Amino acid sequence: MNWWWLLGGVLLIEGLMPLLFTQSWRQTFEKLLQLRDGQLRFIGFISVLTGLLVLWFNR
Repeated sequence: MNWWWLLGGVLLIEGLMPLLFTQSWRQTFEKLLQLRDGQLRFIGFISVLTGLLVLWFNR
């Protein structure tokens, strides 16, 4: 798969949330800003791990 397609897909999904669910997205973003650094790092770690697993299972 072309990396540009992958990047485009990520940007498409990321852009749909504020476009379609503006108020909910804003509230969620405000809650994220209140989390501690360790909590944000854990969320990032889980996201990276999940992404790697999805890519590995679809190879």
